[in-house]
Order: sequence, then structure tokens, then C-alpha cells
Amino acid sequence: MNEQLKDIGLRLSGLRNIAEMTPEAFCEKTGITVQDLAAYEKGELDFSFSFLYKAAKILGVDVIDLMSGDSPHLSDWTIVRKGEGYSIDRRAAYKYNHLAFTFRNKKAEPFMVTVEPKEEKPSLQSHDGQEFNLMISGRMKFYIANSEYVLEPGDSVYFNSSIPHAMQALDNAPVKFLAVVIG
Repeated sequence: MNEQLKDIGLRLSGLRNIAEMTPEAFCEKTGITVQDLAAYEKGELDFSFSFLYKAAKILGVDVIDLMSGDSPHLSDWTIVRKGEGYSIDRRAAYKYNHLAFTFRNKKAEPFMVTVEPKEEKPSLQSHDGQEFNLMISGRMKFYIANSEYVLEPGDSVYFNSSIPHAMQALDNAPVKFLAVVIG
């Protein structure tokens, strides 16, 4: 097995895991099979440049980062410029920009979240850990369990995120808030 292919495969696997992207989701975006991805990540299959380019774009790195390993990824600090971050689209009305996607051994996951206005009440979601949200712009209704609160810029909420919760933009305008998910 070619050591360079193995190294690229390890970087690919590591970056995909940092992005919390399942093999299936990654394959859907790149147009390859799960079997080919497994072979790439083990260094058993040679990469085409078009695949490396597409993979790098999806993972938010330069092609050279995947090929050489000379990258700021997995570092002990990270700087994300205004309006940037690793973009994650989980649900239609929510846009997440991960603000520490290159940081090694994170104890918290910071996101800049934009919620687009929708008329219908959003479905409540839950996940492990705790969450802190700080309103940046707009107004939103925050749902948690059987309670509702209107939050405005400067307001914050800290909560057990295993309790079902959701956010809804008000005033027919998008909302931005900083979300920090812990543990």
C-alpha cells in the first residue's frame, strides 16, 4: 500500500469525522459509493483530482491540505473571520456556521446560527449536553418543553439541551444567534 495514499486517506477520514459527516452523507455529496470511500480512507484506492477537489470543498479545506497535511486543521487555536466558518445545513430554516471546526479536542461546539422566518411552529428537537444561545440580531421565539419566550438582541438562554426545544424567527426577518453546545 502506498504510504502517501494511506496518509491522504487518514486526513480525509479525520476531516470527515470533524465535520460530523456520515459516510453516507459524504458519499451523496461527492457522488462516490460507500465502498469507494472506505477504500480511499484506508489508502487502498488512488484518488482522482476531481474527487480530492470536491472532497476538499465539502470539508472546507484546500486540496493541498488533503494531499500534504500542511493545514491549520486539528490545531490548538482557530480563527474564523466574520461571515465564515464551516457551513452546515441540517434543517431547511436553520443555517449553522461552525466557528471552531479546526480546533483539536473541543469541549464545546460554537456555531453562528441563522434562522429564516417560517409561519408554522417548528418541531422541537433535543440532543445531549447543554447549550448557551446569545442573540445577535432579530427577534425570535424560543420554545422549550411547554414554555415559550421572546428573545431579542443581547438576550441569552442557557439550558439542558436534552429538553425538547426550537427557535422561530419573528417579524418576518432572519434571526442570528451564537449557540455554544457543550458536552
